[in-house]
Amino acid sequence: MTDVKPTRPLNRGRIFPEFEWSPEQKAQRQAERNKFHQRCKEIFDRVQPELIKNYYNWYMVVEPDSGDYFIDSNEEVAMQMAHQKHPGNIPLFLFRINETGISGTI
Repeated sequence: MTDVKPTRPLNRGRIFPEFEWSPEQKAQRQAERNKFHQRCKEIFDRVQPELIKNYYNWYMVVEPDSGDYFIDSNEEVAMQMAHQKHPGNIPLFLFRINETGISGTI
């Protein structure tokens, strides 16, 4: 008896090819992200020196429109606190309270 090798499905391209972004749309989206990050970073930079003393390596979630921020040692709890105060699909940004503010690994 011969062994039958399983056949892999062919990659047929994009799932939704009708949703193709132009380079201008991609650039606009990136500019909006950068602007949003800058607004959140301003709030983080303002409060980071006082928070780093007592909450080193905790997480901080920023909502830039109201200027609210939420801190906790668990990033999921900090996000939940932010979503409870600001329900809906509003953008939030997560920082880590340390020298760089980066919350993940690169």
